[in-house]
Amino acid sequence: MVAPPGHCGPYRHLYRLEYCLWEDIVNRRLFLLLPSLVVVPTLAACTGTPATPSDAAAKRREIDAGVDGTLTRLFNTASSAQSLVNDARGVLVFPKILAGGFIVGAEYGEGALRVNNAPVGYYRTTSASFGLLAGAQSKALIMLFMTDDALRSFQQSKGWTAGVDGSVAVLQVGANGQVDTNTARAPIVAFVLTNAGLMANLSLEGTKISKLDI
Repeated sequence: MVAPPGHCGPYRHLYRLEYCLWEDIVNRRLFLLLPSLVVVPTLAACTGTPATPSDAAAKRREIDAGVDGTLTRLFNTASSAQSLVNDARGVLVFPKILAGGFIVGAEYGEGALRVNNAPVGYYRTTSASFGLLAGAQSKALIMLFMTDDALRSFQQSKGWTAGVDGSVAVLQVGANGQVDTNTARAPIVAFVLTNAGLMANLSLEGTKISKLDI
């Protein structure tokens, strides 16, 4: 006998065992998923649009300071990164991308795009990755637009998604601090930096970037 949905419970001995087991699995996954679904709005709500011009100016200063600190960390971690940054047509830096939750890891961060070492716009990034992420984690993302076309396409977009509007090659760095020259030739390259150092073998596909109104 097949159980109607939600009727296993105390009457599970009346129904087919495999159906009840399936229902238990679905309910358990939904229970684990719900906290993660709250993560995206929670992270975004922590950094809403500033209410006044002075708030916006303070927000820009905060992001700029984070960008400076992140680039300094990058140069200390990979000795060859500075020459790549200097050669880039544009440098987009997200100093702190927060991630947290179970099953669905939602990520949110804010950063700045610099051209000729000056900020020309401020952006937010969001993404969701599937997998177990226990607690909140943070990382920094440094994206380098190595060609004028890649930078122009990004700046003209109303909303940009990695893997859809442009491919991003995550750079590999050897033990000697030198960047893998094969990945460095791509139009858009990136470093992903954590407290433990640079992350490798990582895909940024699906990462969404949009402009901040500040």
